[in-house]
Amino acid sequence: MTTNDPIADMLTRIRNANTAKHDTVDIPASKMKIAIADILLDEGYIKKYDLVDGENGFKSIRVSLKYNDNKREKVLTGLKRISKPGLRIYAGKDELPRVLGGLGVAIISTNNGVITDKKARELGVGGEVLAFVW
Repeated sequence: MTTNDPIADMLTRIRNANTAKHDTVDIPASKMKIAIADILLDEGYIKKYDLVDGENGFKSIRVSLKYNDNKREKVLTGLKRISKPGLRIYAGKDELPRVLGGLGVAIISTNNGVITDKKARELGVGGEVLAFVW
């Protein structure tokens, strides 16, 4: 099945699995999705991710979700897609968004790759605001 917005599909799969308190979720792989999974791992929102052979011979990303207190409390409380195929949202280096006053992370696609808003401020670059994570 093809989707018009594969990044939104990835975020929705993670959000749904997190709400249902699943241990893992499988997502069709792409370079952009792997870069987003790297950011989620580096920021401590997921335990780990692995590339596995999915159905029909395509690669999948198996994301292991993270919980506190024996699955009572979610580490990942929110995911929101910002820039969509129908309405792209860009931010210059001076207007990069802050998520929950700096407690969350904005995922930005720049000419230096897919990075967090904090890293983009350090590098002094702007780009397309892909998602907010908190």
